[in-house]
Amino acid sequence: MPSDRPIIVVGCPRSGTTMLQLMLHAHPRIAIPPETRFVLAAFRERRDFGDLSLPDSRRALARRIVNQRETRFCDLGLDPDQTVERIAAAQGTLGSVLGTIFQMYAERFDKPRWGDKRPAYLHNVDILLRLFPDAQFINIVRDGRDCVASLKEMSWHRKDIYATVAAWARAVDDARRAARKLDPAQWFELRYEDLVSDPHGGLTRLCEYLGEDYDPAMAEPSAVAGVAVPSFKTWHARTHTPVTTQRVRSWETRLTAEEIALCEAALGSRLVANGYELSGKPRPAPSQLIRYTMAAAPKRFDPARRTLSRAATRLRRDEDLAHLPGGVLAQRSPNEASIDAG
Repeated sequence: MPSDRPIIVVGCPRSGTTMLQLMLHAHPRIAIPPETRFVLAAFRERRDFGDLSLPDSRRALARRIVNQRETRFCDLGLDPDQTVERIAAAQGTLGSVLGTIFQMYAERFDKPRWGDKRPAYLHNVDILLRLFPDAQFINIVRDGRDCVASLKEMSWHRKDIYATVAAWARAVDDARRAARKLDPAQWFELRYEDLVSDPHGGLTRLCEYLGEDYDPAMAEPSAVAGVAVPSFKTWHARTHTPVTTQRVRSWETRLTAEEIALCEAALGSRLVANGYELSGKPRPAPSQLIRYTMAAAPKRFDPARRTLSRAATRLRRDEDLAHLPGGVLAQRSPNEASIDAG
């Protein structure tokens, strides 16, 4: 029987998550929308709308999602009023409210299976599992030096080089944590470099994980970029061109020698563990390493903070949030599907 499990794409920003989103969207059974901003916000604000088992509460949440520009609902091409009423008639959980929106997006393309993509989900896998306990995650990994080089050039990225390097380290560490806790039927990793050098081979393996037949259209994501990438996102211009290896190892010319040295000193073991060779640049000055350590330190405590937050949630006997596929609750409790620190 064909799967209808949600598909969640994660990865460090500028690691190829949008390219992968388009590859999946090109599949005849799968629809992955442009990046939205309402899932994590709805989770944080869920108690503001009262008991979601009540239609009026779901309707209030739905109106918040469809009317606020920062949610990026406007990029989905869905009718706001229709969406509000579908959500009001949906099952009474937050997961089902959100799943209804993605299901409607898939219906727009006459596709039975939906998913979502956002780099920030990599740091919130436990929340996504509470909402969608049967989700299948795909983590795309790219050479940290290329991610840093690309992030530096983004108009929306305002962090300094130290925080930018730390962002890749955090992404790798959170992915390792998730991979340890989830089984191979729920977590799949692939490298950007392998995917662009052999799209057909990489996507065939990905489809095997998803329980789908591979379709060659997936290797030509530019064909769907016009409908699945909002025009204002000019930084995704390359998604409108064929898949290429041109940006592999572009860090060699896009980063200074000092920046390469910092990346390799800070990320060396993680780079090697993911199959990337080091250039052998001399170690940076101690003052640079101290600044990197200070930038990275706050993020090292995030797993512990999330664990304490989950424990507090359980003490409050938090409500069931799980998406109800086909109107039937998934067999596994969402509280059993959590990613603990360690």
